[in-house]
Formats: sequence, structure tokens, C-alpha cells
Amino acid sequence: SIAHTNNSPVAAMKRDDHTRRIYCLQFHPEVAHTPEGTKILRNFVYEICGCKPTWTMQSYVETAVGQIREQVGKERVICALSGGVDSSVAAALTHRAIGDQLTCIFVDNGVLRTGERDQVEKTFASQLHLNLRILDGTKQFLADLKNVTDPERKRKIIGRQFIKHFEAESKKLKGIKYLVQGTLYPDVIESVSFKGPSATIKTHHNVGGLPARMRLKLIEPLRELFKDEVRVLGTELGVPDDIVWRQPFPGPGLAIRVLGAVTPERLAILRAAEGIVDQEIRSAGLYREIWQAFAVLLPIRTVGVMGDQRTYEHVIAIRAVTSVDGMTADWAEIPNDVLGRMSNRIINEVKGVNRVVYDISSKPPSTIEWE
Repeated sequence: SIAHTNNSPVAAMKRDDHTRRIYCLQFHPEVAHTPEGTKILRNFVYEICGCKPTWTMQSYVETAVGQIREQVGKERVICALSGGVDSSVAAALTHRAIGDQLTCIFVDNGVLRTGERDQVEKTFASQLHLNLRILDGTKQFLADLKNVTDPERKRKIIGRQFIKHFEAESKKLKGIKYLVQGTLYPDVIESVSFKGPSATIKTHHNVGGLPARMRLKLIEPLRELFKDEVRVLGTELGVPDDIVWRQPFPGPGLAIRVLGAVTPERLAILRAAEGIVDQEIRSAGLYREIWQAFAVLLPIRTVGVMGDQRTYEHVIAIRAVTSVDGMTADWAEIPNDVLGRMSNRIINEVKGVNRVVYDISSKPPSTIEWE
């Protein structure tokens, strides 16, 4: 028999087999927030299945370190470092396992936020003392993205360009056989099923966006973890709080927040708007409360008036959500005065923008990023 709870994405199935005691719980947390969902899962795992909560993040570290050492041996490894929490924790975990066999590579792809490159260099080379090489790929990335408007094509182009840069740099370093990535389980779920069939929601540049044939073998120590677990792992590894609690930033960067064609001019508008959103969220003390807050440049223009003059300029959308693991998200109820300051500053300080809108859709049905 199969029973469904009212207005809830939970289905339970029981087979009356007293000798084998077969029970099943079908639970879809990505469909909607389920009242008492955690309690339902805890009861099923601990009470019905008889499992014990013996797993700890320290035990995960020990297991992952052992697996990395066994896989790598004495080979040298590079890590794709973006400066976000995922790649940073993957780098710290791999460094714990193999030390100076690891070299981190940061690629400036031309679609980063203001100051991103300098921040990465300061944090990882100076504070964490990791071997770090910085590559400038702005020309190649922007050339390949020219006139591309389809978000899936953008992601695949960026994924291929990243691999080209990593493989070219690995040849210079000599003897590199492995590439470390900060791929998480939600990336895999949305791009391609990890175990079993699922629909492709969007291709993450580091999963479905990778070329079919790669010279480097992948190491993905976070592949079965969610973001909240990665943050716990980062703290366990001693990664600084300002990195552990950094809001997510997509691997394809601003290329998927500039809706439509990616040009230097449109990127400049978005960078300025992004900076204002970030400043105001921090000033309001909301940075740790909000999962993600950012600006999106829409592929439309609207009529406005400044002084006595008609304007026909760009629209910025502000997107802010609260979440636990990124699988589901609610739009953040930012105070009106904070939204007002963001809007006024963007319109007054960012040349070429005359309208700001706020996205009040949740995930699902919307995804967190617009592309």
C-alpha cells in the first residue's frame, strides 16, 4: 500500500512482510518545504531502519583524506580555485591530504565581480599559504561568449575554456594528472543524475559543461555533500569564516547574470549594480541571514524620465533568497528601506539603468540564478 500525506511531497510505502521488514519512504525536499520534514526523515532512518548517528565531519575528513592519498599517490595535482566556499574547502581538504603536491589555479575569466582576483590572491597566497597561480583568460572567454545568448551554451563554453586553461597550465607544471573541483551534490542533481535517472535542470559548468574527453582525471571530494555540510567541513579544516560563510557565486560568473549577450559594456553595468547590492546587504547586517543576494541585468530596456529628459535604459533585477542547502529557497523579505537604498543607489550611481525590480519567486518553481 502507498500513503500520501495531505499537501505534502512525502509518500510512504510499507510491504507487510514480517520476516524481511521492508519499508520505504519517498521524500522530495526539492519540491516544497515539508512541515516536520526533518523529523520524518529522522524517524525513518533511526527508528524504522535502526541506523545510528555515528557519522561525524571529522570521520568524513579522515575518510576523504585517505581516499585522496590512495587515488593520487605521489602524483602532482592542480585545483580549480574560484575563491568561493566550495573550491576553497576542496583545496583545503586536498592540501590536508597531499600537501605541496597540490597547486591551486585561479582563472580570471573576465566575468568576475569587482576586486575578485585581488581578494583571491590575498587570501589564498598570503593567509592560507597555498601554492597559487593566477591566469588571465579574459580575452579567450569573452571572445567565445560573443553573441551567445543561450544560457546552456554559455555554461558549456565556460566549462570548456576552464579545462583548456587548466590543461595548458598543467603542461607547464609537468607531471600533473589530476584536477580537483569543488563540485557539490546539488550541482550533480541539476546537471545529471548521480545515481539513477533525473531531469537536467541546467548544466553546471563543472559537471555537464565539461568536455567529453579530458586529459586530466577529476578529484571531487565534495561531490556527495550539500552546501551546509561543506561549511561545517570548512570550519573543521580551519578555513577562515569570511570564506566559509561567503555567499555562493556561480562558476560561470556574471555571464549568467547578464541575460542575453555578454559584452564589456553590459558587464560593467552589472558589476556596479552587484557591488551596491553587496554593500547594502552587509551594511544592513543581513549577509549571514541571506543565502544569496545579487543583481541581474535584464535583456530589455524601459522608458524613464530624468530631469526633463526621456530615457530608454536598462533594467536591473535584485534577487535575494533564504535557504539551507540550495535545493529549495524562499525569496528573502528584505526590509523596504534597504530595498529602497539599493534601488536609489543603482539608478543614481550606475550609468545606463533607469529601473530596478525585485524578484519575489521561490525555488521551485524558479531556480536561484536566472540562467
